[in-house]
Formats: sequence, C-alpha cells, structure tokens
Amino acid sequence: MTGFAKGSLVRVKSYFPPCPPAHCRTPFYIRGCVGKIERICGAFENPEELAFGRIGGDKKVLYRVRFSQSDIWGDYEGSKNDQIDIELYDFWLENLEEERKK
Repeated sequence: MTGFAKGSLVRVKSYFPPCPPAHCRTPFYIRGCVGKIERICGAFENPEELAFGRIGGDKKVLYRVRFSQSDIWGDYEGSKNDQIDIELYDFWLENLEEERKK
C-alpha cells in the first residue's frame, strides 16, 4: 500500500502537470522542498480527482511530511528547530533515500 516508510527523505515535486486538469491541494510554497515522512495517514480517494466529480478511482496514499521552517523560508528568523507538518499524497513526492545513502 505504501511507497515510503516513516523517516524516508522525500522532495515535493516542483511542477505537477495538470493532465487531466487538476484541483491542486499541495501548497505552492512547499514545492521543491525536502522533508521527512513523519507518518503514513492511510489511503484515500484522490481529492484532486474528486474536485471534478471523478469518483471511483484508485486510492492514493497520504503522508504527513515534516519540514524545517528554515528550509522553507529563506529569511525565517525563528528557532532552527521549528518545523511544519504538511499532508501530501504520494504522487507529489520524490524518493531521496538513494541520495541519502551516498
């Protein structure tokens, strides 16, 4: 069911082609950022398809991904320990585990 394990290093895709047209629920500011899988939330119907009334498709795995605030916001003045968790579907994530092992 899952493509990533808890603790896996992932990058959010910078661009996701709208084909077919999509209702995008992934925040723009998080695209291209690297985070770590904090939790596997389960498999759900794809909200990007449901927004257009396309029901009955394959379920997609939803992950909670943890990011460092300072990695997202270049001018972040808070603690370097501050984090943000964002729930993202698997098709928005790229596996960086191979890079991590090098």
